Amino acid sequence: MPNRATYDYAVVRVVPRVERGEFVNAGVLVSCPGAGLLQAGIELDEARVLALDPNLDLESLRAHLAAIERICRGGPGSGPIGELPARARFHWLTARRSSIIQMSPVHTGRCLQPEGVLDHLLARMVRPIAPQAR
Repeated sequence: MPNRATYDYAVVRVVPRVERGEFVNAGVLVSCPGAGLLQAGIELDEARVLALDPNLDLESLRAHLAAIERICRGGPGSGPIGELPARARFHWLTARRSSIIQMSPVHTGRCLQPEGVLDHLLARMVRPIAPQAR
């Protein structure tokens, strides 16, 4: 029987007006230390976010979401946080904060193929749900 890998994940949420508490899932962070994996997938649905706040600065939001992906990748151009070990970067990114970009609580899962987890979670947590035939 193949070994299952344990991973942690958090959903990246955009909260355009923090005082209202409304949010749109915009991405996922996945950490699987056993596989040496730290990934971020961002798929911002701008129309949904603008429905919550039509005056939101999308350019600034895109830049901040791109920074999350850079920090996950680490290495040159990822700033001081991107130079930390992968697990420390995951914990820094998932720390609770009250800002326009927030993370869900961290959840744990198990899988056979850690490299496929990010796409699976994006499909379940971020991408629009396809209507079912009746």
